[in-house]
Amino acid sequence: MVEEGPVATYSNCQDGPVSYVRFNFSHLCRFTVSLPLIGLVVCFVSANIFQQNDIHETHCRVYNVIPSISSITGISPQRYIWRVCIAVHVGPRFLTSLVYHHFYLTLVSKVETSKRKYYIFHVWLALVLNLVEQAALIGVTYVSNRENYPIHEKIFITFMISSQVHMLIVLRLLKMANFGRDGAQQRSFLLKNWLFYLSLFCTFGLCIFFVKHRVYCHDLAFSWFAFFEYWIAAANMGFHGTVIWDFPNEYITVGGDLNKQLHQRPMKKAK
Repeated sequence: MVEEGPVATYSNCQDGPVSYVRFNFSHLCRFTVSLPLIGLVVCFVSANIFQQNDIHETHCRVYNVIPSISSITGISPQRYIWRVCIAVHVGPRFLTSLVYHHFYLTLVSKVETSKRKYYIFHVWLALVLNLVEQAALIGVTYVSNRENYPIHEKIFITFMISSQVHMLIVLRLLKMANFGRDGAQQRSFLLKNWLFYLSLFCTFGLCIFFVKHRVYCHDLAFSWFAFFEYWIAAANMGFHGTVIWDFPNEYITVGGDLNKQLHQRPMKKAK
């Protein structure tokens, strides 16, 4: 039976009763992945309905039909909606990074002996890249293009590079560990692979139209840039969303010794 929501209970062990709370990790991951998606949709729809002139304005002042993510999340009140969504989802994202790091280390026994040092190095590299990606996402969210464009642009480039390389390293790790041979694992690996190539293709398109927009100010160049940017965001969310297939039945458990908890509570003096 699959338990819905957090479950508070206690059990007896050799040292005494233990109380704990269990959270379904898959449910937490669904919530984490859905927050940026919901925030992006709300910002896009509301900005296009109420603030079209603001979101379509560019330095070239050419015709534009699709606003960029930075445009719809850099105006008020959308910037606050987007920042809240990113802030709430950051904690679980860092937790997921650590869970994946431990998971990759447990797969080392499936790697050829001669490649294990190489594999472990890339496990740590994947963790670092994932953390850099998340830090860059926070930076590009809280330093908007309207407030400080040069810094925003550099952080965005950092996010793009760390995200792409992280995807590539993860696929390499899973292939070395023979992950994804059947069932949900195979579906997860194939989707990760497809989303990586989609993101890579869209990155090339984004770079081409960014140059056309910034250097040549072509009509609709910025719209094509934004079009590819949304697909990159979708691919990134989908790649991280495959966690629900990688850990379908895992739980997060927070607990402690019930006797110690009761003894540590201060006793009220009788009047």
